[in-house]
Amino acid sequence: MTDTASQSAARPNLVGPLIDEARLWDRHETLGAIGGTAKGGVNRQALTGEEVEARKLIAGWAKELGFSIASDPIGNMFIRREGTDPDAAPVVSGSHIDTQPTGGKYDGAFGVLAAFEVLEALERNGVKTRRPLEVGIWMNEEGSRFQPGCVGSGVFTGRKNLDETLAMTDRAGISVRDALQPCLAATPDAEARPLGTPIHAYLEAHIEQGPRLEAEGLQIGVVTSIQGMRRFEIDIEGEEAHAGTTPRANRKDALSAAVRVITALEELMHDPDDVVRFTVGRMEVSPGSPNVVPGHVHFTIDFRHPDMDVLKERGDAVERIAKEKAAPCPVTVKGFGTNPPVHFPKEIVDIVRRGAERLELPSMDMPSGAGHDAGLISAVAPVGMVFVPCERGISHNELERASASDLAAGARVLAEAMVELANS
Repeated sequence: MTDTASQSAARPNLVGPLIDEARLWDRHETLGAIGGTAKGGVNRQALTGEEVEARKLIAGWAKELGFSIASDPIGNMFIRREGTDPDAAPVVSGSHIDTQPTGGKYDGAFGVLAAFEVLEALERNGVKTRRPLEVGIWMNEEGSRFQPGCVGSGVFTGRKNLDETLAMTDRAGISVRDALQPCLAATPDAEARPLGTPIHAYLEAHIEQGPRLEAEGLQIGVVTSIQGMRRFEIDIEGEEAHAGTTPRANRKDALSAAVRVITALEELMHDPDDVVRFTVGRMEVSPGSPNVVPGHVHFTIDFRHPDMDVLKERGDAVERIAKEKAAPCPVTVKGFGTNPPVHFPKEIVDIVRRGAERLELPSMDMPSGAGHDAGLISAVAPVGMVFVPCERGISHNELERASASDLAAGARVLAEAMVELANS
């Protein structure tokens, strides 16, 4: 008898031991091959041909098990296992399958595949739940192709406008509206579902994307909150000039101005406790010629903190500091996204923690430094999250790694929590 089977026989009321570690791992390997890169990562950006292929794959798995499929107008996809009360609002769990251009196999995909494994394990073992269970696959969480991210969950909850989102374009000028059509066509049998359908509760399993669980030697993180975030775009207008003939006193060098601005903002965001997260993630310099003084610089700021007062105080100072330090170059500062901190309901956090305790898996409470679809879904349903370790905390990187045993442990806790909620 296998260890999992022995555990299930010894504690027959547990559903977590029904999770099949090998099957869950194989699902990750199969899905990870779609958009797979030479370094072992994944490039499967939102609404690309790779995502179309991935949707077809998952839909095929669902069809084999007799699960129904639905899609809403923004391309969120739902896989449903009926409960004994089909009119009850479902317990939903999921994440996303789009990746960064040099992403890994587990960010987002684990949440989708763990939820699918829960449904599959219950189905194959004849376990019934009162409420239906659903896997939610949210469109464009990463925001790598279409910006910003979390638009599928944002439109679902009404936080983002459907028409404005459909009009968003990528760098090639392709709109979400046009790119969405092949993805919807990938599941022609899917039921058309309106936005904002009721959810009883939402859970999301995810790799930690940080080093704490690995450092503590723990498999399970019970997530209590998601820190807040503000994002900015900054444009500095200089004056192009000959690099060899123009004295520095006569220059309006946009790049030099950008360096001054970023240095001052680094000082503003300095935090001896290392809680503040400040990132300049993109910089574009024009005209980009080696012998021309830069005439324009565009860069982005990603600023995060768990305290809304800190987000407001330091975020509100960005424009003032940028204009002071960039002078004499004119500056335009545009905010393009504010997500306040989200604190998860105690009752959902307790359910996740109880699941880990029943399975005798030591856990720790922790906040999430990264944003997740769960943060958006919290506007319409109580939410919770389960974290598992990833190697050295690396994520958004082709070197992202997680172990089969850790993934299975997270899925087992997810199963316990989903079934408890589904029978409530």
